[in-house]
Amino acid sequence: MYGSKVLMEWAPNIHLLGMLTMTYTIVYRKKALYPIYTYILLNGLFAGFSAWWLPYLYIWAVLWGVTMLLPQHMPVKAAVPVYMIVCALHGLAFGTLYAPAQALMFGLSFQGTIAWIIAGLPWDMLHAIGNLAAGTLIVPLATLLKKIEQASGRL
Repeated sequence: MYGSKVLMEWAPNIHLLGMLTMTYTIVYRKKALYPIYTYILLNGLFAGFSAWWLPYLYIWAVLWGVTMLLPQHMPVKAAVPVYMIVCALHGLAFGTLYAPAQALMFGLSFQGTIAWIIAGLPWDMLHAIGNLAAGTLIVPLATLLKKIEQASGRL
């Protein structure tokens, strides 16, 4: 996950993290928290444990939790658009999910928090579009991972 983030840094708010979070959650369920929090830890180690990092502790858990709530055996025709939409909505909501931490850490008023969210909407829209595109990979990658895990006897 961290390697994909570094490789995609040239594209602002476009990355594979939402897609990987959902793929790992679909395949590994609760164990998906290991790669998710390893990514968060690596991000802090390499970029600094600063104020920007704290919301990551819950933002990625939100996507994991929503994915955990989705039916496990959806037909592929339903799963593809559902996963793409959930992934895109997480990107769109990223700034809003980030806002409570910003408000608490920097003493923003409610109006300041709303202004911060609105100011970030163009970036959140870009994030959503990137996540929607990356979301097309969730079903094929989850299917591949499940086959690999079944062949190795781990699933």
